[in-house]
Order: sequence, then C-alpha cells, then structure tokens
Amino acid sequence: MATSPQRRRQQRAQMLNEQGLAHYVNWELDEAIDCFRKSIRIAPDNADYHLNLARALARAGDYSLALKSIADFLRCEPTGELAARFQKFFANSFDAVEAILTDKMKARGASLEATGAALQMWLEFRIAQGRSPITRLAPEAWAAALDYTVQRVNFGDATAEDIARFYGTTATRVRTRHRQLMETLDIMPCDYRYFIGERNPLDKLIEAATMLEELERRFQQE
Repeated sequence: MATSPQRRRQQRAQMLNEQGLAHYVNWELDEAIDCFRKSIRIAPDNADYHLNLARALARAGDYSLALKSIADFLRCEPTGELAARFQKFFANSFDAVEAILTDKMKARGASLEATGAALQMWLEFRIAQGRSPITRLAPEAWAAALDYTVQRVNFGDATAEDIARFYGTTATRVRTRHRQLMETLDIMPCDYRYFIGERNPLDKLIEAATMLEELERRFQQE
C-alpha cells in the first residue's frame, strides 16, 4: 500500500526534526535552526517543532526569536504544565526564582552584569528543559544554584555551603540544581553566555588554535 502524500510530509518533517536535534546536541546551531524551521514549514501545528526551534535559538543567544517561537508553541499547545511554565515568560512580573535571585544578588553586592547573566541562565534553562519537568519546590534553591553557577563560570571562590546559607537552603539542593544547569545548558568554564569579565580566557585558546591551524597549513605547503 502506497504511503499518502500527507504521511510522507509528516515523515519528512519528523526526519528534519531529528536531524535538528542531532545538530543541537553537537552545537551546530545554524544547521539545527534551519532543520527546525523546515520542519515547521511542513507541519506548522506541531508544538514540538516550535519548542525545539526555541531551544536552538536560545542556545544561539537569540532570545527575542526564541520567545517568538515559544509564543508559536503556545498557539499549538495553550494548556498543560509546559504551557503554564512558558506563559510566565510573558508576565509583567518576576517569577519566584527571579524575585529571590535579584534580591539576594543585590544584597550581596553582585554587579548588574552578574545578575543579568543569572537571569539569562534561568530563561535559557526553562526553554532548554523542553518537556522535562522542573521541580517547583524550594525556589530559593534554584536562585542559589543560578548565583553559584554564574560565580563558578567566572572563577568566584564561594562554596555551595556559603551560597546555601545565604539563600536559606541546603548545599545538597544547590549542588543538585547546579548539576542540572550545567548538564542541560552544556556550560563550560568561562562560558561566553555567562562570563562577565572584560577579557575571556577562552579567547587565548581560540587564538592559539587559529595560529596552530595556520602553522599546520604552512607546514603542509610544498
């Protein structure tokens, strides 16, 4: 029995979506975004394709387009736990984590840049989690973990115990959520998304790699 044209279109959209997810995991973000957009053109009412596009756009740092994709997701899936999470993005007030985070970081004298990095991390994490649930218990632990993670990215010397005491939570909760942030967002030392110093040490590594590549090219020339 022949496959119907509609079924073939659905299969094509699903294949593009799967290719996009593979690119996303490998940080091939332009390719991932292109695949997700193609899948959406074929199946514009599939909420998962809009969600995956938002994840890729957020990882690429294009938060305005990521939020537009979240709005498209909500058009396709306006109810449910995930919709409730995303609807908060368009509210006029902070959620519980953001409110605690901004108050505590201000109280400890953190810079606006550091606070902004932590808020950005929370936005991207909630998108990147996709359909995976996020515990709503102990928002102070999430706020503490965000603060702690930004400090780690920027080589701060605060310990999980220090941060936990300041936020009124436990070091175990801070470490657990810190690991979730690190794994979901694939955070590295000096991560450009959350690094707030004037000169990122990763620049030197990139310069060295570029120089080595050029030396190798010259070496191979006849």
